[in-house]
Amino acid sequence: MDETDKKILNLLKENARAPYSEIAQQVALSSPAVKERITKMEYLGIIEKYTININYQKMGKSITAFILFETVNCQAFREFCAQQKMVLKYYRIAGHYSYLVKVVAENMEHLEEFIDETMRFGVPSTHIVFSSAANDSI
Repeated sequence: MDETDKKILNLLKENARAPYSEIAQQVALSSPAVKERITKMEYLGIIEKYTININYQKMGKSITAFILFETVNCQAFREFCAQQKMVLKYYRIAGHYSYLVKVVAENMEHLEEFIDETMRFGVPSTHIVFSSAANDSI
């Protein structure tokens, strides 16, 4: 992977639907050369899928929180998380806690209900997001 591939990846991260011709102009290559590089990165698994970013606030989900769990029954916890629409993602982590769970909720009441449901897995440590930013450049 060279610097041009990294530029292509950064452009795709900004707009995964960008046409090859637009990317080609920005990296000083031909459209077929860009297509070939992208195809190779897909084949190698560098590009796994094309996805979207969802604005959950515009969908009425005004609360984003990260919740840490120290749980013994990992299988039951994973099954619980997989069934919850509020859970966007969960991570198995090392350290004092076993899991880090990212959730979105309509309001504090819904978040509290979710936390109450999770108490059977242990006492959660909840961290509410005020704002977010990303530095995703490669």
